[in-house]
Amino acid sequence: MKKRYLNSAIDEFLETRMVFVGGPRQVGKTTLCLEYLTPPTISNPSYLNWDDLKSRSIIKSAELPSQKVLLLDEIHKFKNWRNLLKGFFDKQKDQHQFLVTGSARLDHYRKGGDSLLGRYRYLRLHPFSISELDLKTTKDIKLLLKYGGFPEPFLKGSEKLWKLWQRERLYRIVNDDIRGLENLKEYSGIELLGDALGERVGSPLSVKNLSEDLSVNPRTVENWLEILEKVYFCYRILPFGSPKIRAVKKEKKLYLWDWSSITNEGAKLENLVASHLLKYCNYIEDTEGEVMELRFIRDFDKREIDFVVLKNKAPIFAVECKTGENQISPHIYYFKARTKIPEFYQVHLGTKDHQPEKGIRILPLATLCGEKKLL
Repeated sequence: MKKRYLNSAIDEFLETRMVFVGGPRQVGKTTLCLEYLTPPTISNPSYLNWDDLKSRSIIKSAELPSQKVLLLDEIHKFKNWRNLLKGFFDKQKDQHQFLVTGSARLDHYRKGGDSLLGRYRYLRLHPFSISELDLKTTKDIKLLLKYGGFPEPFLKGSEKLWKLWQRERLYRIVNDDIRGLENLKEYSGIELLGDALGERVGSPLSVKNLSEDLSVNPRTVENWLEILEKVYFCYRILPFGSPKIRAVKKEKKLYLWDWSSITNEGAKLENLVASHLLKYCNYIEDTEGEVMELRFIRDFDKREIDFVVLKNKAPIFAVECKTGENQISPHIYYFKARTKIPEFYQVHLGTKDHQPEKGIRILPLATLCGEKKLL
């Protein structure tokens, strides 16, 4: 298995804290963390999975293995997991190092009531990206677009296996992950919602329209969306406002963690770029402590820039996505004159790289990933 970009951060933080590794199902969390066990296999007694009855008994009885590094997987499904981990760490931090993984947002499922503040670092593992795979050619990037960044379908590169993986992924998220975390009356509706979201990527998301399509209450749809965000199926970004641009304030845009399931090529490219930028923001937040945000610009006249990256509430650069490489969006000039965003980039999958004026540049996506260190 390829080394992942979080290894150095895990090495650093594991010396003094518990390390939580979150991220979507099948993104490679367990494989990454198994590297810290000897031997690096799930048969190692130091690997304890809450879904396994034997491991569950060991965890609840606190009869932990003697090895230095312990890997606790899916423990957030236990009601009092935070109190349990607090006790483990406070009593045994001199004997053990704790790695904790889960396919849900561990910072959201705080069922234990007792804070773990100061005892852990939370790292979010993202799918493979252009820089992490060191992709250089348009052909290779198009393969990443086609198969997505999840290790199994991308590394196998088989359309048949990708289709099979796609068919079972949402089912397993709903029936394995969500059922273990949420007490819902029925689960088929949330699966239908997940199926419907691919057609809404990149556009302002209307919960009302979704509720009408699914014949359920808008509050129910909003609740389902929040659950799908918690289990890393999708994410939403907010608009960036400025008094001079009459920006929309309430609309959100939605993207998927698996962009390969999107059929529209323009929306798929936009989702790919969104995922790269979110990965960049999350990594800086998780490893450096800066406050990072990914947003978009849209005004009431429907002028729009796909993404703005903010650091400590100040915009640092904006990115517009285009499938072609020749014509620059006039919206870039409009918003450049009316905002304090210092750099605007328009990315594409071609080869053209030029700067029409200071602060505006049109360039290949791979070039932006390299220069901005988009992991």
